[in-house]
Parts: sequence; structure tokens; C-alpha cells
Amino acid sequence: MKSIKPKTKLCLCALMACALFWAGCAQQQYETINQICPSGINKEQAMRIAEDCLGELHFSIAKSDADLGFIKTRPLTGAQFFEFWRKDNVGSFSSAEANLHTIRRIAELNITRQNTQLCIHCNVDTQRMRLPEREIRSQARPYNLFSQSGSSWQILKLNPDQKQDMTWIDLGNDDKLTTVILKQIENKIAKMQKGKSL
Repeated sequence: MKSIKPKTKLCLCALMACALFWAGCAQQQYETINQICPSGINKEQAMRIAEDCLGELHFSIAKSDADLGFIKTRPLTGAQFFEFWRKDNVGSFSSAEANLHTIRRIAELNITRQNTQLCIHCNVDTQRMRLPEREIRSQARPYNLFSQSGSSWQILKLNPDQKQDMTWIDLGNDDKLTTVILKQIENKIAKMQKGKSL
């Protein structure tokens, strides 16, 4: 009977470890929420805390209306694998998707009074860029099909005809990031209230 070479054993062990890791990630369950109703806070405080939390996640504010209790962010492109300080990709699927495609997210928060309670509702719209391919005219320079890149560097510099036909495909709500935003707001409100009581 042939013995397995040490290098082959090492490769098999590494493959099994990767398979177990991804299986664990796939089974991971997230409890998602899209609204919180904290007590002991007014609309102005809730707006300020919500804007702070969005800023910590690297969103920039496009519109903020204190009278309506409405906040909308500018589109934020999904974090890449080397941007370890960013927290906008929640879960392994979101991380993989943001590294394979150009993904952007837009957060909207509505702060309204429901009966006597103030409630914060959040929605994070996710979109994926769709680029039209250029017509293949030869076998040379395949890297130039999607952008004006070279053979030694790849950048997303669109050709004029692609820029005109570029679209964003709506992927729906990012429930996991919505939950992260609301949990951060909830934690900040709790810390603020704890500071006042001391």
C-alpha cells in the first residue's frame, strides 16, 4: 500500500480545514432587526447619534432633515479585503460579494413618533454595478474589454460608451448591516443615558 507524501497530507488537511470553516460560516445565523424604539430620548438626540454611527461606518450624509426625522447617506462602495478597519460588509457572503463585484450601499433612517414612543427605522439599499462589455474585435488585449486598463495594471476607468450604459442593479435590503447600524445606535443611546445617570 502506497503511503501519502507529507506535502499531500498537508494539502488535504488545509482543504478540509477550509471546507469546515466555510461550512461553519454558511450555517451562521443572524438575528436581524429593522427598527428600534428606545426610551428617554428626543428626536434631535436620536438624529445626532444616528449621524455619528453612520459616520463611524464611513457613510457620508447626503440629506438630513431634523423636522422630518429623515437621514439619507451617499452611496458607499463596499469594503475590500485589505480595508480591515471598515465594518460595512457583515458576514462572509457580503465580504465575498464586495470583493468579486462593485457593490454600493445607501442607508436611509426614519425617526418618527409612534404614539408616545420614538422609533428609528433603518433600510440599507444594496446595489451592484453592471458594466456592458465591449465588442470583441481581436484576441489581443482582453484586459481592455471592461475598462481602459493595461496588461500590468488594472483600474476601473470606464470607456465613454460604457459609462453611458453603466447601470446599478438593485439587490434589495442589507438586513445584516441594517441590524449593525441600529445596534450601534442603541448602544450609543444606552451609554449616553448611563452617563447622565452617574
